[in-house]
Amino acid sequence: MIRKKNLIFLGGPGAGKGTFSAMLTAEEPLAHISTGDMLRSEIAKNSEMGRRAAVIMGRGELVPDEIVAEMVKGRISMPDCENGFILDGFPRTIRQAELLDGAMQDIAKTLDAVIYFKADDELLLKRLTARIACKKCGEIYNRLFAPPKRENNCDKCDGELFQRPDDSLETAKERLKVFYEMTQPLIDYYKKKNLLITIVESEKFRAYAILKKEIS
Repeated sequence: MIRKKNLIFLGGPGAGKGTFSAMLTAEEPLAHISTGDMLRSEIAKNSEMGRRAAVIMGRGELVPDEIVAEMVKGRISMPDCENGFILDGFPRTIRQAELLDGAMQDIAKTLDAVIYFKADDELLLKRLTARIACKKCGEIYNRLFAPPKRENNCDKCDGELFQRPDDSLETAKERLKVFYEMTQPLIDYYKKKNLLITIVESEKFRAYAILKKEIS
């Protein structure tokens, strides 16, 4: 069993946060919390915060940090987070990190570690632009690292595969730019708190073993 259980996964788009989350939650009773999934869930449940978020998103605006932080606070208070959780996609900025600090203090929880998945931009761009999805079930593949068995068909439902507009090279470059401008400062923020653990892409064949060792 791992010792460090309340975790943040931090890294550029395509750095492997989702992959490592899936590997770790398959072995440990941790809740994987994606803020995108959480927002969609709150909207689907028609909760008060979900309704507020839906109105804001309907105007084409970003959901305010305070609302997202309050949703995260409620989510990490749920029973399935008692054994630990992985926050994936939040915080993205210093402001969000400060709100998270306050939320966790309110519910008497502490953050154990922030895992930074460090990878070269060239590799991240290759991963992002090689991503394809199933039109029918939404399953995600990567032509370079996780290709389907058949080039244009989904392994799960045999649906047609396509590349989403947000997986173009232009969009991928913009996503990296936003990461460095908004999220990169979090690396120094958590380093100063002695919470940062860096997993280097060049050690990808041993990366999961290194991650388990660091949090055990």
